[in-house]
Amino acid sequence: MGEMVTFPADGGSSSGYLAKPANGSGKGVIVIQEWWGLNDNIKGIADRFADAGFVALAPDVYDGRVTTEPDEAGKLLMALNIPATEVKLRGSIAYLKDLTGGPVGTVGFCMGGALSLFAACKADGDVGACVDFYGGHPAVTYDWDGLTAPLLGIFAEHDDFVSPNIPGYEAALGERGKRFEFTTYPGTHHAFFNDEHEDTFDPAAAADAWERTLAFYRANL
Repeated sequence: MGEMVTFPADGGSSSGYLAKPANGSGKGVIVIQEWWGLNDNIKGIADRFADAGFVALAPDVYDGRVTTEPDEAGKLLMALNIPATEVKLRGSIAYLKDLTGGPVGTVGFCMGGALSLFAACKADGDVGACVDFYGGHPAVTYDWDGLTAPLLGIFAEHDDFVSPNIPGYEAALGERGKRFEFTTYPGTHHAFFNDEHEDTFDPAAAADAWERTLAFYRANL
């Protein structure tokens, strides 16, 4: 359904996968990859957003590198240059905002969930709604004061990587009066939305989280 595109990024350029609905227009959503890279799973999620009426752009934060090996994915995650990634995310948000004519949504999964929230905190009002699917990255910190968009956090019950951080997030957001809604799905594990991993995929939770995400964007974009 979609195609690879190139967009400006702070004097340079970056690339991503762009998917549009059949009528060619809609609200914009930035879809941010897991630690595996911009693979067919993430492109497929962008296509699903397009089927639901959104214009979806999945920026390639690894510059073409994709893996199926956890050890390699971990190395790519740890080697990620956060300032350079911020430039790419800012560029993708600006490009999609210009394309769609309004503030965009961000969503990401695992590493991408952390980057979704990170980007929303740095967006200067260009992000109208942020969704974080069990996001985490050891080098990413959040400028909570800079977050202007409402936040939907989607988490797994059994997730030692991310779930221990939730109380701290709630405290930081609450004391600043930020708009947020957190949902933790009972019995689920990290990456329960990814249907390529049978050991953690939870069809019922994934379906509910998808509908919750669409409703959140429709209400806030």
